[in-house]
Formats: sequence, structure tokens, C-alpha cells
Amino acid sequence: MVKSFQGVRMAPPKKPRVEHLLVKDHMSTKLTTFSPDDTLDQVMEVLTKKKISGAPVLDKSGMLVGIISEVDCLKEIIKGKYTNTPKFPAKVSEHMTRDVITLSPDLSLFDAAGKFLELKIRRFPVVLNGELLGQISLSDLIRAFPKLKQTTW
Repeated sequence: MVKSFQGVRMAPPKKPRVEHLLVKDHMSTKLTTFSPDDTLDQVMEVLTKKKISGAPVLDKSGMLVGIISEVDCLKEIIKGKYTNTPKFPAKVSEHMTRDVITLSPDLSLFDAAGKFLELKIRRFPVVLNGELLGQISLSDLIRAFPKLKQTTW
């Protein structure tokens, strides 16, 4: 509809462009992953080298079966201190979180933010129909919000 102001015809105001506010538009897709048969020594080396705090664990068919984190490794480090074992040959499968909470790629960033606050988790695998598509971390979420224009919220 065209509005007029004192006889001057004006085009309707343009609606602000809506920024992508979905998990799939801000998740990481180039992921470091581990196998259930990897050792915690391997995990700690990779986490340290890549400066990440955890990663998904995939079985041989590529299905998500868990997640391993620095906290999981720390538990084994503390145990090693008491048993005087400087190596950590334990398998990822023995220490990973098996009941992984995942997010849908079509979930809004605001809903994802609510999950981060509610569950106090630092990363969520993003899964669609059982397939791991990526991962969204608290850092990904924090990086996304300042890029959004105020008019698009």
C-alpha cells in the first residue's frame, strides 16, 4: 500500500532485513571428533593443541555416541595423582558423557541461549535425523549476538 503525506505519494517503509538467528547459521561444522577407542592421553593432547574444551565422540559408522570434555579428563588426572599413574591409557568410552543433549539446526539462537543457561553446558552437538551436522558452543553464541543489528531482533 502506498501512503501519502500532504499529497506526496510515498513507498511503504522497508522492513528491516531479518538476520539469521538459527543455530545452523552460527554452528561450527569443521569439528574435531574422537572415537570411543581413543585414549585420554590422545584426547588431552588434541584438546591442548587445538585449544578446545571438548569434542563429540563418533562410532565407526559416524554416529554420535558421546561427548568428551576437559572435565572428563580432569577426573582421570585426579585419579592418576592418587594412584601415581602419569599416563592416562583409559579409553574415551569409559569417561565420555553418553546421554548427550543435542540441539536442532533450526533452533533459534535465543532458545539455544536458554539451553546454555538452563543446563550449564559449554557445547551442544547439532543433530538432524541422527546425523551430526556440527556443534554450537557458548563461544559461538556469544560471537553471534554482537553481529546482529538492534533492528533485527
